[in-house]
Amino acid sequence: MTRDQYTFTNPAELYADFEPEQQSQPEPGLDAELEPKADLGETTYRGTGRLTGRKALITGADSGIGAATAIAFAREGADVAMSYLPEEEKDARRIASILQDAGANVLTLPGDLRDPDYCRSLVDRAVSGLGGLDILVNNGGKQVYNEDLTTLTDEQFDDTFKTNVYAMFWITKAALPHLAAGATIINTTSVQAYKPSEILVDYASTKATINTFTKALAQQLAPKGIRVNAIAPGPIWTPLQVTEGQPQSKIAEFGKQTPLGRAGQPAELAPAYVFLASAESSYVIGETLNVNGGTPTP
Repeated sequence: MTRDQYTFTNPAELYADFEPEQQSQPEPGLDAELEPKADLGETTYRGTGRLTGRKALITGADSGIGAATAIAFAREGADVAMSYLPEEEKDARRIASILQDAGANVLTLPGDLRDPDYCRSLVDRAVSGLGGLDILVNNGGKQVYNEDLTTLTDEQFDDTFKTNVYAMFWITKAALPHLAAGATIINTTSVQAYKPSEILVDYASTKATINTFTKALAQQLAPKGIRVNAIAPGPIWTPLQVTEGQPQSKIAEFGKQTPLGRAGQPAELAPAYVFLASAESSYVIGETLNVNGGTPTP
């Protein structure tokens, strides 16, 4: 039997053969060079038409959670504009091909989320190329560990906030004039917003900010019929982890501290994004949906 996201299974035994290896890539990292490969749902995600006719913009769509979400959206019937760094073109081309095979209209829009002009033009290009916009996924992010605040540079602190927080602000602000009632905004936060690691002071701070931004904006936009929610992943196997997102010494044990005893895969996040993007979640507003392998959160 071919497994898909509806297959009844024991989640503690899922991906039982997954053994992360110590490895290092320069930022931003590539799925193509990750070992073992992350599961993006390429062979397992089955669409049921829940996003037919929708038009989505996803940042960080070339790899990891963003790529898995893009695949799921396309197989649910959405057209997708993909934002990613130019250095990630190899991954982006592969994902775009998968989306096109699903019948989606696909835009590839490389650029740097730290650049406000790119972020604003990104929205205009997505609206023009897709013929509108009704789903925005702010997912692109930066995570680089640092063990001592005295060695955390102003540049890294600034880059982390610009990538994770300012880009969300710039893109969302630019998107609002194009979003009609029924549209959805989904922001990617993290378990780090609740349980911050001592080596991720800047990253964890941005994720807490994203939570608060989401809940405040959700109240502002709810009367207009635009829903804003967030998803908080736990330890998920992506290139982020091998581009100094974690110390090499922690890679082999990555995710084993969760109640499920393993790291998650991007394919396990995608259904949560589909749920929040679809009309099935019409009464869900200002929510942070935790997908973290069982780690308790507020």
